[in-house]
Amino acid sequence: MDRSYVKGDWQQGRAFSPAVVTTGAQKIIWLAGHGAPRADDGTPLKGDFEAQCRQCFLNLERTLERAGGTLRDIVTMTVFVTDVRYTTPMTEIRTEIFGDDFPASAAITVTGFADPLMLIEIQGIAVVE
Repeated sequence: MDRSYVKGDWQQGRAFSPAVVTTGAQKIIWLAGHGAPRADDGTPLKGDFEAQCRQCFLNLERTLERAGGTLRDIVTMTVFVTDVRYTTPMTEIRTEIFGDDFPASAAITVTGFADPLMLIEIQGIAVVE
C-alpha cells in the first residue's frame, strides 16, 4: 500500500493533514470512540486532560494491535474535547506520536460524554497494508 500526506501550511502546526491518500491492497479498521477516564490500574484521571489524552492514545494503540494495526496506520480521526482550550495540548501530544505525518483530523468541542469523568474521546479510521 502506498500512502501520501497532503500537507498544508497552517495544518502542520496543528498536527493534522488536510488529507491522506492510500492506494493498493489494504485492510481498513474503523475505530469506535475511545476515551480514558481511568488509568490502566483503575485510578480515575478526573480533571487531568494530559493524562486522559495519553491514555486515550494508548487505548487506541491496544485496539489497533488487536486488529492488526498501529497508531501510524490511522489516516483520519475525530477528536472530541469538553473544552476548546484542550486542543493545543492534544496537538502537542499528537505531534509526539505522529511526528510530521499526521492523520487527517477534526476537533470538536462537546458539552460532555456518557462518562462525566471524560475530557476527550477519539474515533478514527486506520488503513493497514
